[in-house]
Amino acid sequence: MKKIPEHIAIIMDGNGRWAERQNKMRAVGHRQGVEALRSVLEKADELGVGHLTVYAFSTENWARPKAEIKALMMLLLEYIKSESKALHKKNVRITTIGDLTAFDQKIQREIEKAKELTAGNTGLNFNIALNYGARDEIARGINGILEKERRGERGENAKVTEEEISRSLDTWGMPDPDLLIRTSGEMRLSNFLLWQLAYGEMVFTEVLWPDFTGEHLVEAIEIYQNRDRRFGSIE
Repeated sequence: MKKIPEHIAIIMDGNGRWAERQNKMRAVGHRQGVEALRSVLEKADELGVGHLTVYAFSTENWARPKAEIKALMMLLLEYIKSESKALHKKNVRITTIGDLTAFDQKIQREIEKAKELTAGNTGLNFNIALNYGARDEIARGINGILEKERRGERGENAKVTEEEISRSLDTWGMPDPDLLIRTSGEMRLSNFLLWQLAYGEMVFTEVLWPDFTGEHLVEAIEIYQNRDRRFGSIE
């Protein structure tokens, strides 16, 4: 395949609805969603995608029922523990975006261990959005710029530029996503990578996330390949 996106972002939506259609608890849908993620990761790595960012837990997800949040936290801990070594063997690097301080210390430690283990890997960068919200990210970034101002680290009468804002965001060092995929038929960004997706191509699919496979990823990439990206210019 030619013209593979350097950076793909995915809103993994539909776990709960998948479980309801199966007459199962929502936690079962989240667990099946992990299986889908394995398939997509494998295919993205096989195709030579540089960065894969997945929306795993948003700043708004804390409003969900406590039982569901508990199940999600247990699943997150289990996933990080079980998958980090396997991904390391495949030369995959694990990174995160979002404010991890809201998580339990045990989860924070496991995430940091996974990131440290894979830090030197040169293959696919698997970037997990955890306690992430784009508005929160931008606010944190601007506060960081203001802090530099207070410390006198910015020039006199310096103006905030687009590049400075980009440098202050969690994704600094990664290219902006070329392609956003959202499953389950919903067509909105849901506070995900608002700054970075300014010129990202978007593909929305009716497939619920637990049913999404590596082949569905290929189909989305083929749609992307047939788009004409002009970035505001004529050609």
